[in-house]
Amino acid sequence: MKNIYKNIVCLLALGLAFTSCDNYLDDVPKGSKVPTTLADFEAFIRSEYGSHRVDVTAALQLLNDRFLTIASLANNRLDNANYMWDENADRIALKQSDETAYYASYAGISTFNLIIENALTATQATEEERRAVWAEAKVLRAMNYYNLVNFYADTYLAATASTKLSVPLITSADINAASKQVSIQEMYDFILTDVKDALPYLPKVSQTALHPNLGAGYAFYSRVYLQMNNYTEALKYADLALAENNKLYDWVGYYNTNKAIIEVPNSYIATTSPMGYNYVENYTFRHGATSNVTTEQNDVPVERALRFETGDARFMSRWKIRTVGTETSYRRTMAGSFNYGGITTVEIYLIKAECLARAGQISDALSLLNTVRKTRILPGSYQDIATSDKTTALNAIFKTKNNELIMSIVPFADTRRLNAEGVYKVSFSKMANGTTYTLSPESHLWTMPFPQGAVKNPGNGTLTQNVDK
Repeated sequence: MKNIYKNIVCLLALGLAFTSCDNYLDDVPKGSKVPTTLADFEAFIRSEYGSHRVDVTAALQLLNDRFLTIASLANNRLDNANYMWDENADRIALKQSDETAYYASYAGISTFNLIIENALTATQATEEERRAVWAEAKVLRAMNYYNLVNFYADTYLAATASTKLSVPLITSADINAASKQVSIQEMYDFILTDVKDALPYLPKVSQTALHPNLGAGYAFYSRVYLQMNNYTEALKYADLALAENNKLYDWVGYYNTNKAIIEVPNSYIATTSPMGYNYVENYTFRHGATSNVTTEQNDVPVERALRFETGDARFMSRWKIRTVGTETSYRRTMAGSFNYGGITTVEIYLIKAECLARAGQISDALSLLNTVRKTRILPGSYQDIATSDKTTALNAIFKTKNNELIMSIVPFADTRRLNAEGVYKVSFSKMANGTTYTLSPESHLWTMPFPQGAVKNPGNGTLTQNVDK
């Protein structure tokens, strides 16, 4: 228990999974508490900023989903390399400081390891209650590893997954625990096993939006299988997830309720985000880069804004065009909480639609797609998408999904998946200052380098970069 206490102090004081904590805590300090009850361990799941921070900033910059000013690009060479698709930049050399995407994820994993190791023997709880908290931590740990492997390693391909390295796997909360940089296949096997272990014990109703329920377990399983190109299993678990929750939010209604504010020219007064803890589409809620309600949402480049559908009430409720000096972007016009790191029903609707389309069930796939779109597109602009062509249907599904899940890891992971598959490749092009910039499907920029600090100080293990630059 002494080691557990030391680990908690390290986590809360430093927030870094690989930071060493000196062995100066021979005894529990007076007035401090050692966790023993289930409520003590379950409280770590409620630590939303410490345990539920999902920072994929570099991916947003690479996709150009997040607007960066000329000044910010000049001040940060790494941001510039991602945003301007600089193939020649040495991102490893530029990534000198610690990176939240890496360290926050492993801090969360250490917390979930602590819960997994101790929840089943915690006091003041029934066996069912212990198993539920244990299962919730299993799902959250798996979600963190999914984010890491899809950020710092190449995307999953069955033919190469066993031969390529992913990220360090740590299953102990001990601060001196050994780590091993496992293969991509080993990491996906671990993720799937964690969720499989958890499913029988996940409650149907969450204690809070931060606690994964049964629907969240099914939904995350569907996301993982889709990333593995296993459309049969992805469809199976999408159906199970939607049986738990299939609600969609009425964004047309939101726009109409708030249009007196939204439609004022040159006004950027923020309306309140409905995408917080009680959002009807939530399976489980997790923050993005921060949990600061005033900065969580980013501005969007004009080129990216043009990829939204005409009449998209969700888009028009969140952003409005603005020019400052020589720079034009779409300014955020919504404040509050945003479920960028969790899972929502709309993602599962669109996973199911993709799986059906790939199986040749085009009409059923488009029915699901249009069900989503009817809650988003203003009636004056709405038309059903109708086609018998698989490629056209899939591209429509991909477009809607990227727009719906903008600012999350999903568009980045999906694009990598499609590029690796090679059938529906995605490339980007833009013009800036008279120069054309492109991001090809084969670019090495799609895999992020580990921060230098992690490679130089990997803890009780080794860490090899997955990219050359």
